[in-house]
Amino acid sequence: MTESFPLFAGIIASILHVITGPDHLAAVLPFAVESKRKAWKVGLFWGIGHLAGMILIGVLFVLFKDLIPVDSISAYSEQLVGLVLIGIGVWAIYKIYKKQHQHKHLHVHSEDFPIIHVHEHDHHHNDSHVHSHPKKKQSWWASFSIGVLHGLAGIAHFLIFLPVLGFESTWDSGSYIVGFGMGTLIAMISFAFVIGKISDYSTNGHNNTFFNGIRLAAGIIAIVVGVYWTFAN
Repeated sequence: MTESFPLFAGIIASILHVITGPDHLAAVLPFAVESKRKAWKVGLFWGIGHLAGMILIGVLFVLFKDLIPVDSISAYSEQLVGLVLIGIGVWAIYKIYKKQHQHKHLHVHSEDFPIIHVHEHDHHHNDSHVHSHPKKKQSWWASFSIGVLHGLAGIAHFLIFLPVLGFESTWDSGSYIVGFGMGTLIAMISFAFVIGKISDYSTNGHNNTFFNGIRLAAGIIAIVVGVYWTFAN
């Protein structure tokens, strides 16, 4: 039990770090809503990007702290996070009001009694017949980029790694760091997965009002957090 303590300590610390960061959740929320069943990949890419950003800022701090103003990089990154969040929120709301071509299909069911009803389908017409898969991949890479930005904005992340200094062995320190990485991925993948399930449920039930309500809420949350983040830092 004692040997596994650093690993679990790292997992718990990173999960708390992710879920208590409104900028983290607000950045992923709109992408997760749009990705639906594939939303967990949004969380995965954000988590990988976040870890990459943290490693990068950590390396810069250790190797070039006397040459590069790492503190300034982190501070400007925090403000940039706020601006990016505002942009994500505006994009999410724009998606709701984007003009879509609709057409209707008549369906006749002849079992027992003839029933005629109408289904409405949204189609984006273009000559290249681009499918939705590239758009989802764009969301994944956007999440990765935002995750990197969050990592770069993390001079405060060094406080999370202070327990490493208290461990007696390199193995325990390494276990804590591995646990931190695992917890980051677990927390954000789980969050994105739940949001994606809710979004997918609303669209499967043909409840467009509920789905658009989720999209609108996600956009507003991103904008509000973005405005706060921009001026608070």
